[in-house]
Amino acid sequence: MRVIATAGHVDHGKSTLVRSLTGMEPDRWAEEKRRGLTIDLGFAWTTLGDGSEIAFVDVPGHRRFVPNTLSGIGPVPAVMFVVAADEGWMPQSTEHLAALDALRIEHGVLVITRSDLADPGPALTEARERLASTSLAGIEHVVVSGVTGAGLDELRSALSSLELPAPDTAADVRLWVDRSFSLPGAGTVVTGTLTGGTLRAGDELLLRGSPVTVRGLQSLGRKEDPVEAVARVAVNLRGADRDAVHRGDALLTPHRWLDSSAVDVLVDQELPSQVVLHIGSASVPARVRPLGTAAARLALSRPLPLRIGDRVLLRDPGSSKIAGASVADLDPPPLTRRGAARARADELRAPLELHLRRRKFVHRDRLRALGLPHDGPEWRVDPERWANLTEQLKSEVDSWPPLDPGLPVTVALQRLNVPAALIGDLATAAGLLVVGGRLQRSGRAALPAHVEAALVTLTRELRADPFAAPDAHRLAELKLGQKELAAAVRAGRLVKVAEGVVLLPEAIELARRVLSRLEQPFTVSQARQALRTTRRVAVPLLETLARMGATERLADSRHVAHVTAHDQ
Repeated sequence: MRVIATAGHVDHGKSTLVRSLTGMEPDRWAEEKRRGLTIDLGFAWTTLGDGSEIAFVDVPGHRRFVPNTLSGIGPVPAVMFVVAADEGWMPQSTEHLAALDALRIEHGVLVITRSDLADPGPALTEARERLASTSLAGIEHVVVSGVTGAGLDELRSALSSLELPAPDTAADVRLWVDRSFSLPGAGTVVTGTLTGGTLRAGDELLLRGSPVTVRGLQSLGRKEDPVEAVARVAVNLRGADRDAVHRGDALLTPHRWLDSSAVDVLVDQELPSQVVLHIGSASVPARVRPLGTAAARLALSRPLPLRIGDRVLLRDPGSSKIAGASVADLDPPPLTRRGAARARADELRAPLELHLRRRKFVHRDRLRALGLPHDGPEWRVDPERWANLTEQLKSEVDSWPPLDPGLPVTVALQRLNVPAALIGDLATAAGLLVVGGRLQRSGRAALPAHVEAALVTLTRELRADPFAAPDAHRLAELKLGQKELAAAVRAGRLVKVAEGVVLLPEAIELARRVLSRLEQPFTVSQARQALRTTRRVAVPLLETLARMGATERLADSRHVAHVTAHDQ
């Protein structure tokens, strides 16, 4: 569906043109019909010759109804800009074009009406000159007469050939409400232009922070489910009081939007101290604090669901001058230092880097709610902060008591004050291993000097007699307690075959080779004699070899060693 707003000076034939194209009356109110001008937004639709559907949002042309005009233009991706041949370019033509240019709307058709009353050439020439320096430069033009019907087929063809950007039907829903009413038996109904996302019956949405449920959907007068962007849509809501819903409210995907009452924006021109911010169908008064000449901080009279990158209109309520702006930050910090306001304007041009630098690490759900790139890892981290964290983590691990099995992850999270999901990536960046919930240096761990000296002695003794595991008395002489032995095992210097029984790592393979040369099967006593050791060592050593698959215990308690090709 193409959704197109009308634009142009009052009484230049916008509503007449919509009636001629659709056969529908866009002026809904008796006052509009009595006075012959559009006061509020009008809506009409039709199906073109190629089968495509088009919906019009007809906006007022009179300057007294500028807020209503901007409510209609704001959410719409294309425009039908109307200029009457007999009057030419007029003041509201200029105001509407300024708003469209500020919103950077690039798609539309220029229509010169009333060609039956005057030569359309001069009006067309001036209109094209006015559009030439704006976002609508070069759009197609059509000359028509709403009275005679001349040019209407050409206009339909121009409208059907409009190539609009493909909408993101998977986007988070933000439907700006432009009408709210109640129907007997149905309850509250709101309408708006769905510019992104998809609506379905049964969807849970938020309205003014409260949950509501979609009971049903209509688009162009038909029941539809689902409704995909871009579309004019009427949403029947459960849980919403009609009197509590107003134009400028928004239906939102839950947990995907941030309400902001203070925002920093990049502006196209200097602003007065008071403005009205327009986005979608919302219009909210705001106080302005300049941040240099190209940025400003806005204090909004009520919070709005905004995203970084949103284009907004800032209207001077005293003169109706309009400036365009881009939202650059939804949670701006206080400006307390001298010169901070001017420096802030430069920072705002890189919003992702700015946000990471201030918050250090940001979850992708928050990035999404802010309107910043959120594909990739679960957390994004400021590069400088990441480098500092990796160095701090290495320092914490190195300073942890060396006889402990490593720095507990829980302690690391507390000391670094980082999200738990980041610890694995941080450990990798720091060259560390996560083993059993503890962080360790990869490779052989460094041991205290007194432990290293004891291990040198013990290694010499075990190489002379590989299976003469030291008893408790000898370990005490070497000052190798449980912590020291555990550290030596983690460092790969010893292997533990039972509580209080340690050997050199190469002893396991040596035992397998010795036992493979015995007459099979063999008893524990025969194994003990072959290994020249005690039963205290032989029994757990056989159990270790069995777990490795090197030996097997038979039903009669004898053992068999599995011979490899290398042993033959």
